[in-house]
Amino acid sequence: MTTSISPSPTQRLVSLDVYRGLTMFLLVAEAAWVYEAFLELFPEGNSLQSFFIQFTHHEWNGLRFWDLIQPFFMFIVGVAMPFSLNKRMALAENHSHITLHILKRSLILFLFGTGLHCVYAGKMVFELWNVLTQLSFTILVTYFLLDKGWKVQLGVSLGLLALTEILYRSYNPEVPFEHGSNFGNYTDMLLMGKINKGGWVAINCIPTAAHTIWGAICGNFLLSNKSANSKIKIFIIAGFIGLIIGYGLDWTGITPIIKRISTTAFVFASGGWALLALAFFYWWIDVKNRRKGIFPFLIVGMNSIFIYLFAEMLGRWMNKTVGIFTTGVFSWMGVGEHGLGLIAALGALAAMWGLCYFLYRKGIFFRI
Repeated sequence: MTTSISPSPTQRLVSLDVYRGLTMFLLVAEAAWVYEAFLELFPEGNSLQSFFIQFTHHEWNGLRFWDLIQPFFMFIVGVAMPFSLNKRMALAENHSHITLHILKRSLILFLFGTGLHCVYAGKMVFELWNVLTQLSFTILVTYFLLDKGWKVQLGVSLGLLALTEILYRSYNPEVPFEHGSNFGNYTDMLLMGKINKGGWVAINCIPTAAHTIWGAICGNFLLSNKSANSKIKIFIIAGFIGLIIGYGLDWTGITPIIKRISTTAFVFASGGWALLALAFFYWWIDVKNRRKGIFPFLIVGMNSIFIYLFAEMLGRWMNKTVGIFTTGVFSWMGVGEHGLGLIAALGALAAMWGLCYFLYRKGIFFRI
């Protein structure tokens, strides 16, 4: 019989830290050009190409592994919110102080998200497509629902998905989800006067708020006195329901799975995978107490926002800088161009992980 595992209000959930850390590690690897280097090393026609293509976003209708990373991140934030709230309440903070903190945090995330697009463009721009910008909205929505009970929370999340479906279908009934003529493109023109070439839209924050809300529901359930078996069972059942609804909507032609505009089918499918991943990490790490090999990801998760910003702003610079030295050494050994690119990318990834390790050893953890 599995005993009840109910973390105390001030306790960290190790499985959640690892889940977050692995997600951020994969994001840092992208910023270091690791996946791009592997794709160049194994071009089209190579048997490994189909594997590494999973670390790129699907062009439109479909779902690849990399399309799950942002939902995972937003879901993890939601899971952590009840833990954070309980910890602050245990430290005798009142709700008004916590609300002010959440408002400040959302504003900072919004500014970071919009600021990153200025870095990408090399000039001042106003663009709302970054995950941090989206997260600033989903955190606010979730915070004001934290004490409403899971039925209300679930109802609101489903309402946001229904609203998304209605808006897209009402705006362009003929082809509601076509790039360039959908409701998301229309709102982007109103908000920013431009359309993203890749198809990303700012109002993704509305449907993806469901990911953060579902995470908060799971966080509250993890803090309950239910047995570990019950928690895992609920996560697995809910995860499969999400997969059935998401893939079912796509396969029947009702609503396609499109990550770039966060269709309801995509939110359900990716949310299902996020729930199953939580069930696995919780079972493996907190219930089975398997801690071997988690440290490299644990320390990345402890400075998640910092390393994300660092990687997004300086990842490619790190790749080129490390490449000066790795190319100088390994080119003498006859390593080819693509091999040198991979070595530089892995070196940049190692350097950024080393930065996380340094901060961990010094006890420096950036919080917002």
